[in-house]
Amino acid sequence: MEEIEISSWLTLDAIKKRADIIETVGNLQTGHSMSVFCVIEDDYLELYYSDSGPNYLRRFEDRDEMEEAIEERKEEAGEAPYDEDLDFEEEYEEEEEEEEFDFEDESEKY
Repeated sequence: MEEIEISSWLTLDAIKKRADIIETVGNLQTGHSMSVFCVIEDDYLELYYSDSGPNYLRRFEDRDEMEEAIEERKEEAGEAPYDEDLDFEEEYEEEEEEEEFDFEDESEKY
């Protein structure tokens, strides 16, 4: 992994325009930093924008190294992985349990 400090967001924006964006983590409107993970030809890059510290461009050796950095950055930013299917199944099972009732008990009421 290689890293170079970049003084201007305009420089990072120019690089971002030429890249295929893989993922963005963080938001400068709601936080202090944003990482844009992208690819230009065979280069896997992180463009790190910060309003409170240095900006930088980081180059990764391969896609796996970049994927690890994405997960680390998500943890730092407080973005938990979300498994939509798992949450839906748990919700469905809870609703199903709540709806279960004994027909014999219900018939005794009438």
